[in-house]
Amino acid sequence: MPLLLLFLAACDPADDAAAPDTVADDTAAGVPSGALDPALFLAEGLAADIRTEACTLSGGTTTTCYRIEVHSLPTEHDVGPFCPRSVTDDARVTGIWIEDGAVFDASGAFIEGLATFYDDDNWQLYDESTGAVNVTASYEACEAAARPDVDPAYQNYCVECSTDYLDAGTTSTYLLPVTPVPLASPAEIDRMGVVGLALNGVDFDPPAPVEAILANYTIAAFDDCGGHVNLHAGYHYHAATGCPTEVAQSDAHAPLIGYALDGYGLYAMLDTAGTEPSDLDACRGHADATRGYHYHVASPGENMFIGCFHGEQGEREGGEGPPP
Repeated sequence: MPLLLLFLAACDPADDAAAPDTVADDTAAGVPSGALDPALFLAEGLAADIRTEACTLSGGTTTTCYRIEVHSLPTEHDVGPFCPRSVTDDARVTGIWIEDGAVFDASGAFIEGLATFYDDDNWQLYDESTGAVNVTASYEACEAAARPDVDPAYQNYCVECSTDYLDAGTTSTYLLPVTPVPLASPAEIDRMGVVGLALNGVDFDPPAPVEAILANYTIAAFDDCGGHVNLHAGYHYHAATGCPTEVAQSDAHAPLIGYALDGYGLYAMLDTAGTEPSDLDACRGHADATRGYHYHVASPGENMFIGCFHGEQGEREGGEGPPP
């Protein structure tokens, strides 16, 4: 189950905010360097045409935002698999787990060895007589296990939820600034919010609450694309492993993979030569003459995309049901 590195790129126009315009009109004159380019979002992931409207950012600035309504489901890659069903299942039919900066195959052998891996004999996610792994296999089990106060009945489970449990018509709406507004000092990332949006319309989420998951002797496995499902946020990414659509750059710079909530571009960690920028700030951003300020996401094992927000954030209006 190889982990791929990401590729993408950005740019686009800003226009009058008085009356909303469609993306086609906005991009007809060309795309300014470094600006968010709505034309790069996959049409299949959109629930409506991207439009512009007046908005107020997190720092109080009134400006123009792109209104991006998405289905929050990838169309260019499969969702899953996540948990093994048996201790004999290998990486070809299972997902991954993140621990201490590294990525591990969430294979049957990994599940079988959890007591040793975490040096804690309370780990027992499988039936020793049959080798069958305890996996949440219903909406009710997902609801009981994929929450901070895990139902005791689902401790020592590999937790996975299906997209079949989500309402088919559920959408989420983002307001991202057409022109990013830098902050005087960086802003912390809300652990209950979102970091940004991939070009396929799927959330880039804050770090997964790994400590809370492990405290309940559960493994909330990710698929090979670094994503998993919960009933409120739907399918979302916690790691950048190279699955979502990416836009290559003409200058060997790392590819664009999406946009942060403050409108700055999110790029892969490494350029085409496999090199990570050496001058990233605490938010994992820097500037160049082509793209202006932008971010480079962290490695998959770091359980994060960026360290903070450089600019005032737009918002995720959410969909049906409570916020993530």
